[in-house]
Amino acid sequence: MKIVLSGIRPTGHLHLGNYFGAVRNFVKLQDEYKCFYFIADYHSLTTHPKPEHLQENIRTVLSEYLACGLDPDKATIYIQSDVEEVAELYLLMNMNAYVGELERTTTFKEKVRKQPNNVNAGLLTYAVLMASDILIHHADYVPVGKDQEQHLEMTRRFARRFNNIYDVDYFKEPQPFNFFGKDLVKVPGLDGSGKMGKSEGNAINLTDEPEVIRKKVMKAVTDAGPKEPNSPMSEPIQNLFSILELVSTPDTVEHFRDEYNKATIRYVDLKRQLAEDIIKFTQPFREKYQQIYNDLDYLRKVRKMGKEKAKESASKTVKEVREIIGFKDF
Repeated sequence: MKIVLSGIRPTGHLHLGNYFGAVRNFVKLQDEYKCFYFIADYHSLTTHPKPEHLQENIRTVLSEYLACGLDPDKATIYIQSDVEEVAELYLLMNMNAYVGELERTTTFKEKVRKQPNNVNAGLLTYAVLMASDILIHHADYVPVGKDQEQHLEMTRRFARRFNNIYDVDYFKEPQPFNFFGKDLVKVPGLDGSGKMGKSEGNAINLTDEPEVIRKKVMKAVTDAGPKEPNSPMSEPIQNLFSILELVSTPDTVEHFRDEYNKATIRYVDLKRQLAEDIIKFTQPFREKYQQIYNDLDYLRKVRKMGKEKAKESASKTVKEVREIIGFKDF
């Protein structure tokens, strides 16, 4: 069976962009592939989170993953730091990664620009840790966005380099997964441009309370409105319609498109309807999330199960890599 691997950093709540962009597809994949889904808490250390925040965020993301439909009996759902072998493989792979190629990665250069006072070694070797996450389970496929394509290409490069250095055919070269041949859905943010994201502050979280959702949507960027029938839509308005198409009924979308094309639309009505439809769409997630989040016994059981399943795969890989490199008993 082909192996699919994906991870998410515990830096906050899952939002609509996460769900439509990837998570709903993860739920489908677990029925057809051997899936590893992990919470990348080692990766989050590059931003120096406080211990209590790190622990809380891990619990939050795990609860949200489960609330979205990931099944620990079907997929391996684990915490990255629970599998110590990841750190050892990361160390070993760092020996075959070169400073020049790491400094040229787009994400590293962007982080240097955005956080010049925190350019740590973890940021520089971020791609190596990501490669270790993937290679440790011999993943065939990795669902990645545009911003991570370079890291996946580097993972393939590190796999080839290891094989060449030690004259083996050990690591396979993982490929990007395109979710059944379809492009990923790009959910726009509420600020009128770009994609929805936590760091951009333009996201609606799956667990946001109704009043929070209403306030966020009513503050969404709009324009002055169409001056004549069938006017082209500005980007902010097109973004609102894009979200509407994801959470509302087809007749609702058609109604507001007709209103827009007739130049009679009131954006306040559009946003009120959008807010209520988002609230209705996210209600099952909120309810299930709260139930799971408050059930610590269940979360501990899921965590233990995921750790055992992930370590079975990871320990075998690290043992074999050590032997290939030459770390053997006399």
